[in-house]
Amino acid sequence: MPTSLPDAEKLCTALADAMRAHVDPARTALVGIHTGGVWVAERLHAALGLKIPAGSMDVSFYRDDYHQRGLQPNTKASQIPFEVEGTHIVIVDDVLFTGRTIRAAMNELFDYGRPAKIDLAVLADRAGRELPVAATFCPHSLSLPDTQMLALERSADGKLSFKLVDKSKAAESDEAAADTDPADGGKK
Repeated sequence: MPTSLPDAEKLCTALADAMRAHVDPARTALVGIHTGGVWVAERLHAALGLKIPAGSMDVSFYRDDYHQRGLQPNTKASQIPFEVEGTHIVIVDDVLFTGRTIRAAMNELFDYGRPAKIDLAVLADRAGRELPVAATFCPHSLSLPDTQMLALERSADGKLSFKLVDKSKAAESDEAAADTDPADGGKK
C-alpha cells in the first residue's frame, strides 16, 4: 500500500506535458469518462490549447457487468460535440484499473463513428488489468490491494486530489444513494 497518495494537480501538469508533442491542437479531441475523467479532460483541454470542444461520456450502458450492477444512481448523458469519424481522439480517465471501463468507452465511441486513432490518457495506473488495455499517457503507477479504490475528488475551488476508498464502504454508499429520492426529501 502506498505511504502517500500522488498529487493529482502535479499529475495533471505532467500528463499535459507528456501529451503536448503528440497532439495536434486543431485535430485532436478529448473525451473524458464521467466523472473524474471529465475533470481531467477539462484541465488537459485548456493546458493543450485544443480547438475541438472536449466531449464526455458515461459508459454505464456499455459496461460488460451492466447486468450485475444495473443502472447507477448518477448516470449522465454522453456529450460528443464533434465528428468522431476520422478524428484523433484521446479518451481521458482518472485511474486505469481492470481496463473494462476503457473497453466500454471505445465501444460507445464507435457508435458515433470510426476515429482515425484512439489514445488513452490517465492520471494513474493502479495495475490489476483484466483486459489487454494500456494507457498511451500515464504519469504515475501504483499498486493497491483489491479491497481499495483510488478515487479522484474535486474541491469547491476546483482543486483535484486523490483519496483511498474501501470498496465495501463505496458499495454501501452506492446503495444508500440508490435508496434516496431528492424529490422526496432524500427518502424513498
